[in-house]
Parts: sequence; structure tokens; C-alpha cells
Amino acid sequence: MHDAIIIGGGHNGLVAACYLAKAGKKVLILEKNDYIGGGTTSQRVFPDYDAYLSRYSYLVSLFPKEIFEELNLKVNLLRRDTASYTPYIQEGGHKGLIISNINEELSKQSVLDLGYGEREWEGYQTILQKQQTFASLIWDSFLLPLKSKEEWKAYFEENGQAELWKSFVEEPIGELIERYVKSDILRGVLMTDAKIGSYTHAYDVSLLQNKTFIYHIIGNKTGEWRVPQGGMGNLVAQLIEKAIELGVELKTNAEVKHIEREENLKVIYSNKGGEHEVIAKDILINVAPKVLEKLLGNIPLPSQPTEEGTAFKINLLLKRLPQLKDSNVKPEQAFAGTFHINQSYEQMESTFDMASSGKIPDPIACEIYCHTLTDPSILSEELQQQGYHTLTVFGLDLPYELFTKDNEAAKKEVVAKFLKGINEYLAEPLENCLATDKNGNLCLEAKSSVDLEKELGMPRGNIFHNGLSWFYAENADAVSKWGIETPYDHIYICGSGAARGGAVSGIPGRNAARVLLSV
Repeated sequence: MHDAIIIGGGHNGLVAACYLAKAGKKVLILEKNDYIGGGTTSQRVFPDYDAYLSRYSYLVSLFPKEIFEELNLKVNLLRRDTASYTPYIQEGGHKGLIISNINEELSKQSVLDLGYGEREWEGYQTILQKQQTFASLIWDSFLLPLKSKEEWKAYFEENGQAELWKSFVEEPIGELIERYVKSDILRGVLMTDAKIGSYTHAYDVSLLQNKTFIYHIIGNKTGEWRVPQGGMGNLVAQLIEKAIELGVELKTNAEVKHIEREENLKVIYSNKGGEHEVIAKDILINVAPKVLEKLLGNIPLPSQPTEEGTAFKINLLLKRLPQLKDSNVKPEQAFAGTFHINQSYEQMESTFDMASSGKIPDPIACEIYCHTLTDPSILSEELQQQGYHTLTVFGLDLPYELFTKDNEAAKKEVVAKFLKGINEYLAEPLENCLATDKNGNLCLEAKSSVDLEKELGMPRGNIFHNGLSWFYAENADAVSKWGIETPYDHIYICGSGAARGGAVSGIPGRNAARVLLSV
């Protein structure tokens, strides 16, 4: 009998397994795919080339320093010189808003070039300062039991931050952005943090946009998104190595079919053509809560319904970076950060409206990032010397339902619109810069929410497993708990579907292990 069985081999499950095994527990991880890592993985997406792309998740911000230190993980998180670049057309000329991580004067001049004066820069700085203050007040709590909303509100008031609480937690985030910034372009740059991975808009009454915004600006009290050296696969490889070193058993191609709740917990899974049973004192669920319902025989969990996923990912391998029509910026500078395409504030309101009416938006709102400008190590020496690069594209307002009728046709339409959108700002078509495989096909891979559901088991393709939670207890029963509990004894959620889960963080894994070890 095992002390704990973890269902799902993603990074959160590995984190939980390491903590449990470190405490002397006998742990088994069951993973349905033929590899460990889930959405946190590096793969040779284009087999003809020695390039290992972060196929799904790709940047790190929310992974606490404490976990790196406690598990002795040696992953370098590299700073990008450029935070973001947003091309735009002004009076017929091509320009770009560049926000630098290393040159504040460059950022300031770029904001001033938008034409709204010093007040625009001051307003932008005010929002950044508010983000920093908010992050410093709540970040440490993610590794502690949940407090009530009332307790949090009082805490903000005691710290003289009642207005901050109101802006981030009670009012739609669109009000904060519009209050301090006037430029449609700069408003859009700020608003993307409220939309990444979530199907929402600036004035959504559900405040999903606020929750999404908060997760994107609080990581390690800075909110900076960094590049994992060696790709996401390096982070997972280190977790796997640590787990094996601590005695964790890992089983791939092991699809769990059912959980039986008897005196002990029994897990039935298929592997190598047969069905197997294992018994455990505790089970940690590293899959979406909706999947747990199915494994328990469709007993509905008292959780919010799974919100529709809206992630669209394109992975590309380039022979060289394209030149831009904006002659004031080099490709190495523009693509090093987050390259925003058709993501102005008004454009994203429009893309949301189009998607809500059942149409694939035109143009596509998306953002692009080049891993290899910051970390070329994911390419072979030969590809590096030849000038190859990878690009990652993340699309917004492309919900699951748009791909359910004909996934392949819809994906082709999105890719065509993406290429049309980016080529408007390039001095040469992106297609001319793409590598081709031995059959002459472009090295371009597209993944919709439907693909994410099929390949990673994420219901409706939601990359957060379900709707993002607030950082506080959302009901009286959750106060002083950890957000990983279920109504069933000895069954815990250790994945992104836990409270304060979502993105690559390891937080639910650490919290679940902590609860299990304290029982």
C-alpha cells in the first residue's frame, strides 16, 4: 500500500511528490501520457530539427523561491531585456511602444511618443506602483491557509490601501486602467494581463479579468515573467530527478479509470493493455476537478463549472528573425520581450465581441515571444550558429466553442489571420523566415483549446483547469483551509484547479503536501 497516489504527472504533482517523499512517504505518480510533465514540458516539436520547444506553458513568474530552495532545484530564471514591444501605425508611419526591463529612459520616451504627454508616463508608473504594492501585500499568503475576504479588506485598510483594494478586488480592472492611462495602445498592454488564458473583458461583471490580472502581476512580489533556462523541460527534469532520488515511483501510460472509496482508497488504472489496482491512504488529484468527478463516478463536486478555455498556441521554428517596418527597433530587441499584435484596448473589446457572437475574430489579438533570444540553449550548437530561433504565439479571445465543429479548419483560419496580422508590421513575410521540414512543410504547430482538452485532459481546454479563484476564501467553510480540500476524506486537489492554482507555480502541490503531512 502507498501512503499517497498522485493522479497526473504535471509539475504540481511532482512538487507534492517531492515534499511527501522527503518526509518519508511512499508515493506513486500515475500519468496517462507517455511522458511526465503535463503542460510543463519541452519537446522536439519538429523532428527534423534539434530544437526543444516549451510546447505548452513557456514562462515562469508564480513559482515561489521557497520551493526552489526547499527542493534544491537549480533552474535559472532569466530576465528578458525587453518587457514588451507593441507595433502601431501613426500618421502613416510604423512605430512601436517598447517597454524595457533594463532602460527606463527608453521606456519613458517610447510612452511619450504615443502623444499623450508626461501625464501618460506618470499614470503608467502609478499603475505599476499599485501592482507592486498589491503584490507585496498578498504574495506571501499563497503558501499559508486562506483568510476571509473581510479579513483581507481590513488588512488593506489598516495598511492605508483601501483604494487599492477597491481598484483590484471590487471594481472592474478597466476602471483602473482608464483612470490613469489614455493611450489605446498602452491601455491594451496593461489589459493583456487581465485576459491571458481567460475569456473575459475589461468590464466583465464576474471580475474574472481582475483575478486573471492579479495572477499575472504578483509573482514573487515583482510580477516579472522570466525565461526558464533550458526551457520548461529543464524545470520538470529537475523535479523528476529529485522525485526519483527521494524514492517516488513514476508510471507513464497509466490512465486512471476509477477511484473506489472504501476503507482505504483504491485506484483502478490501465497500463500495457491490462487493468491494475493500487491502494493508498491518500490520493492527490493533479488533474482538473471535473476529471475527479468522472473518476468518482460522476459525483458532482461543489465547485464552479469549468469556464471555457480560450488559449491558442502556435509554436514556430525560424531560420532567421524577420526585419520590422519600424526601423527604430531591431528584431532582437522587439522579439526578446512580449510582442503584442492587435492588442490595443479597443481591439481586444472588439475581438471579445466577435468571439462572443460565434466568429473567429479578425484581426487576431495575440502576443509573441522568442525564447532563444534570451536562452539559445534549447537549440543545438549548429542551429544557433545558423541563426535559427523559436517563436511562441499565444492567442486571445479564441474560445473552445469556436473549434468544436471543425477543429482543423478553424485552426487553419486562425493561423492565416495571425500571419496576416503580424506581416502588417514586418518588412518581409514571416513565412519566408520559417524553417521547413524534409517534406517542405513550414515548421509551424497550432494548438487550440480542443487540442489541449484532448492531449492534456484539461476540460474545455482551460489552461487553469477551471475558473481562477480569488486569493481569499470564497466561502465561510474555506476560511483557515488551504484550498486543496475536497468533500471526500483523504482526497486532495494538488493541481491548478485548487484555490490559488493556475500557471506554473507548484503552489497547490506544496500546499497539498503540507496538509497531508499535518493530518
